[in-house]
Amino acid sequence: MITSLTRRQQPKIPEDRHPFLDQLEQLWRNKTAVAGMIVITLFVLTGLLAPVLSPHDPVDASLYDQLKPPIWEEGGRSSNLLGTDDLGRDILSRLIYGARVSLLVALATVGIGFIFGSLLGAIAGYYKGFLDNIIMRFMDILLAFPHILLAIVIMAYLGPGLRNAMIAIGIIYIPRYARIVRASVLEEHEKDYVTASKAVGSRDWRIIFVSIFPNCLAPLIVQTSLSFASAILDAAALGFLGLGAQPPTPEWGAMIAMGRSHILRAWWVMTFPGIAILLAVLGFNLFGDGLRDALDPRLRD
Repeated sequence: MITSLTRRQQPKIPEDRHPFLDQLEQLWRNKTAVAGMIVITLFVLTGLLAPVLSPHDPVDASLYDQLKPPIWEEGGRSSNLLGTDDLGRDILSRLIYGARVSLLVALATVGIGFIFGSLLGAIAGYYKGFLDNIIMRFMDILLAFPHILLAIVIMAYLGPGLRNAMIAIGIIYIPRYARIVRASVLEEHEKDYVTASKAVGSRDWRIIFVSIFPNCLAPLIVQTSLSFASAILDAAALGFLGLGAQPPTPEWGAMIAMGRSHILRAWWVMTFPGIAILLAVLGFNLFGDGLRDALDPRLRD
């Protein structure tokens, strides 16, 4: 009787939770990360649903509608909610389609940096020695240049255009991923599971990409989320300089460049694209900070 009562009074020991669920819960508790996630979701949906959300054709010009103010300054008579630019194109429509362009640039450039940077960093960290010195010294040379200046140099060789801008920005992101992956691989290389994999005769590529690389993903995920924000800024900078997306492609940086000559009499032409860049970059930065806190146990409460 006493034994059964004692058994009933013993507290139940909770089963171990999967680390991913714990990290997801930590991320959900982070209010700034949730706010960033909401902004990113709106940004992505805007780009994907651009043909549905856009009230006008983003490249449809009208000389009769040049520099029309936003609807609230027109007393509600205008059909252009955020006004028009100096060619009569609807600002809101160009902002919506500009989200698609910025998202495409961010995906392409971060993808280039992630793939090539991870590959070079993994090779350098695993083989060490001479190969490591060659790869990392080349990465140091790339890092020695201001990244936007290096992008301009690459664009001077490739020529202006959105595709070349993606390549240029992707190249300047390669050293960031290479250094992160190399440091993680160097740390993982000395662990027992790598020694065991070598002992059973596993090939190097299998050890690197199947055994080691999955354990390096946490810092890469954080870097990727932050790189999206940097890619949007860099693409806008190249567009502002006339090296990125070419007219009539609706791109936020190019829209700001077009509106700078009308800033005093048509403030809306460059103000709204600037706000769009601000919100998109802020969303990715907030989400990246939340990911860092969730994936690093040392930063948890």
